[in-house]
Amino acid sequence: VGCDRSKNLVDICAEKHFQAFVCDALSVPIRSGSCDACISIAVIHHFSTAERRLATIRELARLLRPGGTALIYVWAMEQEYKNQKSKYLKEKNGSKNKEKEMNTGTAQEPVSDQRPDNSSQDSAWSDQLLNGLKDERCGAKPVADFRLPVHTNRTSFHSQDLLVPWHLKGGTKKKEESVDTVLVPGGSQESQELSPVFHRYYHMFCEGELEAVCRSLDCVRVQKSYYDQGNWCVILEKL
Repeated sequence: VGCDRSKNLVDICAEKHFQAFVCDALSVPIRSGSCDACISIAVIHHFSTAERRLATIRELARLLRPGGTALIYVWAMEQEYKNQKSKYLKEKNGSKNKEKEMNTGTAQEPVSDQRPDNSSQDSAWSDQLLNGLKDERCGAKPVADFRLPVHTNRTSFHSQDLLVPWHLKGGTKKKEESVDTVLVPGGSQESQELSPVFHRYYHMFCEGELEAVCRSLDCVRVQKSYYDQGNWCVILEKL
């Protein structure tokens, strides 16, 4: 059984005759202790506070039966690890990625535009940013104000908290949407069109960070922690 925040992705699963439904990772409508195994791939790094990232792992553990296991993947700050570049960096020169790299630059966007509310968790997160509480092992630069850097695709990360451009190809922009636009290269001027660019929040995990968050929960045991192609990964067991 699969679940996702995106209705469109869930609809694709339904078309392929898979069982899937829309839900929030912070509140999954499945009975506690009813799952033999759970998988969370590229989800937790989208939560903008340490409290929410911890709550997501706690919710994952809630679903597991005693002895059940969970696999978690999050994006790593270290895209070059043990002198090996990740697939993400290696594909930088691929022709299919050149359009994605257009005009993503180093623009800045206010954090306040990305947050859904002004909860105390968000306030605490902002305070951490302002105080520059970053893990020095990652080489991350402290954030001095309420603005997040916009990442340049297929390059190394220079901040743990950033926005990654998402170029919408072949879509139409609704009037109420407020997004940046980028000129998509084409064969002729007539074939070029403005493509909206959305920005998704990411928290890049440093080495040991995901494992430390998991170990803070007394209901699970970390079976394994490892690096895989630009991701930090853990396998948990429900106690």
